[in-house]
Amino acid sequence: MDVQDRVRGCLLGGAIGDALGAPIEFQSLREIRKHHGQEGISGYVATWRGTTGLVTDDTQMTLFTIEGLTRRTDADGVAVTDVREAYLRWLDTQEHKAPPPADRPYRTGALREEGWLYSRRAPGNACLSGLHHPFPGPSPLGTPGPVNPGSKGCGTVMRSAPFGLTAPYDPRAAFELSAACAQITHGHPTGYLAAGAFAAIVARLMTGEPLETAVHHALDLLAGHPRHEETSDALRAALALAAGGEPTPERIESLGGAWVAEEALAIGVYCALAEPSPERALLLSVNHSGDSDSTGSVCGNLVGALRGADALPAAFLRPLEGRDTIERLAAALL
Repeated sequence: MDVQDRVRGCLLGGAIGDALGAPIEFQSLREIRKHHGQEGISGYVATWRGTTGLVTDDTQMTLFTIEGLTRRTDADGVAVTDVREAYLRWLDTQEHKAPPPADRPYRTGALREEGWLYSRRAPGNACLSGLHHPFPGPSPLGTPGPVNPGSKGCGTVMRSAPFGLTAPYDPRAAFELSAACAQITHGHPTGYLAAGAFAAIVARLMTGEPLETAVHHALDLLAGHPRHEETSDALRAALALAAGGEPTPERIESLGGAWVAEEALAIGVYCALAEPSPERALLLSVNHSGDSDSTGSVCGNLVGALRGADALPAAFLRPLEGRDTIERLAAALL
């Protein structure tokens, strides 16, 4: 499998999981089963807008992460600035109905001109509020960041797969840059260390490493930073859960609701490990009480990077919103 297929798979898989989970994000497992049967959803269902295959802020922010990274230089400080400016362009898509005038330095970029992105898709409060605060730069890893220092929402993890795609042979660099950029909006160490671990796992998968091995290497990286315990414990719980027993929504829920970063990461890892079938893994990752679109996105990123775009179900790819843009940005990363 070549790198191009893994990059496309990671980004398309994440968008598929996002779109599958979006309509049931705020539903309990009991409600999901009431409306869709004991097995839950088996494919796309209509969103709150009456259309299938629509993505959320998870995919939107992932795409803007890519745009920021494709402008980066060798200086990490400049890379963080580029990513933050890309997130400010995403913020415009949440606060305007069409591209606003390019009257500020950050308002230059092809992605901001795409009208379909100007749609508010239940963005996280910390992502929104954090971008309205000045950002003096990231704090040392393991200490509270300068913006929203108490927030560890999953808005860090769901947008961070591209950091692993740009540094497939340097998981440590992926970890550190992802964690630094997560601090743009979320300052709690667990929130940004979970994002770093996710990027490091993706980086390992890009080289063909098995997922379980990649997670163990991410645990080694985490151990080098203060206040890693919540993220490390969540990943260990996911590994232990995947090691035995049939995967079920009830087992997923033992890992939490995924509204916080370490739980979203753990659930995505568990589903990708527990189900060898990409289709079943994606469906498992969304059929639970909790943040279904984010866990679907994380699982889809992992499954796609592990198995490539050709392994993703064609029925999920065809109606996927923004597919052409995702393919274009995948090519830009390469």
